Amino acid sequence: MGKEKYRYDVVVCGGGIAGISCAYNCAKLDLKTLLLEKDCHLGGDITSGLVIPVMKTDDNNINNDFFNALIKESQNSDAQITYGDNNRGWFNPVLLQNVFEKILRQAKCDILFESEITRAIFQKNNINEVTVNTNMLSLPIVSKYYVDSTGDASLSKILNCEFWTDTENFQPESLRFFVSGVNLENLSNFLLSIDSDKNVTTTYRIDGQIHLSTAYTWDTNKKWALDPYFKAALADKVLKQSDLAYFQIFTVAKMPNTVAFNCPRLSDYNKNDVFGYTNAIIEAREAILRIHKFVKRYIKGFENSYISNIASKVGKRQTKRVKCKYDYKIDDILNSKIFENPVLYSDYPIDIHSNKKNSSKLISNIKYSLPIESLMAKDFDNLFIAGKIAGTDFMSQGALRVQSSCMSMGEGIAKYIKQNVK
Repeated sequence: MGKEKYRYDVVVCGGGIAGISCAYNCAKLDLKTLLLEKDCHLGGDITSGLVIPVMKTDDNNINNDFFNALIKESQNSDAQITYGDNNRGWFNPVLLQNVFEKILRQAKCDILFESEITRAIFQKNNINEVTVNTNMLSLPIVSKYYVDSTGDASLSKILNCEFWTDTENFQPESLRFFVSGVNLENLSNFLLSIDSDKNVTTTYRIDGQIHLSTAYTWDTNKKWALDPYFKAALADKVLKQSDLAYFQIFTVAKMPNTVAFNCPRLSDYNKNDVFGYTNAIIEAREAILRIHKFVKRYIKGFENSYISNIASKVGKRQTKRVKCKYDYKIDDILNSKIFENPVLYSDYPIDIHSNKKNSSKLISNIKYSLPIESLMAKDFDNLFIAGKIAGTDFMSQGALRVQSSCMSMGEGIAKYIKQNVK
């Protein structure tokens, strides 16, 4: 006798923010749903990668049910603040692990940790069954629909889907870290004393705690208040030239005296060198030590600080992107093209990072939408794609990769499946 087959309406592969949103909404819509995650907790970039805060986008966005549920439960769990201009997406990434589990279990979604799809059976353009390896077991699972929300398109690779080939363009990855023991009052006063540009530096007192944000890059097409401090550290050989490429800090919700660093970037590496990526990560961890030494010596408020966390996952701005039934391209954004079945509205900038000086791009003040067809795999009728691997070209992915849009993608897929499930 063969193994018992587990049957679902929807199997979501990948427990990052897009997959969680999709699984939550599917379950809330009374679809029998399974969420697979290769790690032992949910969240992906936002938890393992320390990628916070969630960037604010268009107030008129659609498919916000999951985001609103996440805000409510995060507030109940003391894991969220609302920052400045009504940005509700400032979370505590450690507590989010619990929050994600709670809202999914309340929605009656099945979850399997440390599990991955290793095999798929399909006929023509329909997936019939997958094999999931988890906790020393191999499970045959049958589902009507499948969603690939993995950061590396792992299910789509197994299915030999077609991918975009514009891979000559590349955005550098970052390895984020936290520093604690920071005197935020002194840091805030210091930043406000040197920088009046509210587009770069902001500070607020929220629930009795100082919260702030500031940034610096080595690009010379903008005046940065922190520039003399970075130049001094470079002259003193505290920092290397590559450390000046990008620097951004935020405070962390419900973590008093802790600052999150959106840096360093991984250095350029040969994509064909088997050791290139690993060596770049090792170099990034060395850069973290230099950057912390820099802020302790040159930036007021960090004198008694210490490194309290280094991300266990590299923050990748892009990975492989799956070809879908509609090829979404940069002109669709620039022309604000209207679609019959949009899954999101956004005004987040086209944000392209580069390790080359003065080569990053930021194109703002555009409103755009994304159609469900750009989340429907070209090669399969019951496979959907969510998150950074969606069916977009390189430039448009630079706008759509942010977490708020990924949440709406997952939710849009769930609602589309509910309308069409048989």
